[in-house]
Amino acid sequence: MSDLYELRCRECGKTWGNSPKSYCEDCFSPLEITYDYETLKKRVSREKLFSRPFNMWRYAELLPLPEDFSPPNATGGTPLVPAANLAARWGVKNLFLKNDAVCFPSLSFKDRVVGTALVAARRFEFATVGCSSTGNLANAVAAQAAQQGFDACVFIPADLEPAKVLNTAVYGARIVRINGNYDQVNRLCAQIADRYQWGLVNVNLRPYYSEGSKTHGYEIAEQLGWRLPDNVVVPVAGGSLITKIAKAFRELVTLGWVEEKPVRFFGAQATGCSPISSAVKRDLARFEPQKPNTIARSLAIGNPADGPFAIKLIRESGGWAEDISDREIVEAIKLVAETEGIFTETAGGVTAGVAQKLILEGRISREETTVVCITGNGLKTTGALTAEFPVTEAIAPRLEAFEAYLDNQLTYAAGFNR
Repeated sequence: MSDLYELRCRECGKTWGNSPKSYCEDCFSPLEITYDYETLKKRVSREKLFSRPFNMWRYAELLPLPEDFSPPNATGGTPLVPAANLAARWGVKNLFLKNDAVCFPSLSFKDRVVGTALVAARRFEFATVGCSSTGNLANAVAAQAAQQGFDACVFIPADLEPAKVLNTAVYGARIVRINGNYDQVNRLCAQIADRYQWGLVNVNLRPYYSEGSKTHGYEIAEQLGWRLPDNVVVPVAGGSLITKIAKAFRELVTLGWVEEKPVRFFGAQATGCSPISSAVKRDLARFEPQKPNTIARSLAIGNPADGPFAIKLIRESGGWAEDISDREIVEAIKLVAETEGIFTETAGGVTAGVAQKLILEGRISREETTVVCITGNGLKTTGALTAEFPVTEAIAPRLEAFEAYLDNQLTYAAGFNR
């Protein structure tokens, strides 16, 4: 399949073959993978997928993979949950949660992008892989590097959630904590990739890495019965995921696998780090970088690499971008858990809370089909909820103690409801 894809500049259109390169040397714009779709139409069909396991690798021909590729794991294939209880709460008809909080192996959508990035790392003969990360990406790199025999070295802001640091350390990766925010960590990683010739998945391997996000979009369309939704609400950090879901939908239309229709894309951010949301709402030509200050640390990227492309997509699709406060994030996490039994991390709280806000504002029609993207597991950000659920007093192991406890609870509830 290597003859069917190559790097192309997103601005000037110049092609660069295949190499660990992320920007155009002529105009310094980002590179992305482009495909020979006419040949792909002859090589793969929807019917050909039916015999394959339901994971991200079933779409192998649409990813930057070598001809002799053999799937190293079962990443992807996550559920699209019909959210009837949450839909009733919000007063909408067709609501779905794409739940990547259960993605293998590290419980976030970042497992998808690391999957394609490490294929590229193997192709370009890197022995050491790594990343700059706000947490989930470090988890995914460490886990899959352990599976596939790479050395791993990840770089994170020093104030990252302890659960995410542990979820990286347990796989044996080297962890370098940086006294700075994600944008500062990312700048350092760009220098490290050049100096040490390491495969940093979201730096010199970024074009291959970002293609893994497309599988999130492919699965949405397939799980809807090979139909596109009317609306997709996506958490926005660096801005790559929302643009790659859109690319996935365009590719499916090009291949004739789905009927073409307008899809509106909505970007979700935390108010404490909302450069893309702010640019959309203020009708700015470009976003203004921000210094992050939010509990949603996985979205805390103040200078998003794909920000201009995300803004362009949101506007051209007829969508919108919105942001919510840290308090609203916590309330949205609790709401999704209480209605649908899904425990999402803070990024998912952002997406759900923004979706609710967009519905109330009338930007999302209550009659249309809407998909809300849940991208990570709540067990990674438990600190955001600790104060909401204090440890209760233990009772004696006797029936009368339980009955006294029950009476107290009923008395409290009656007083609360007056």
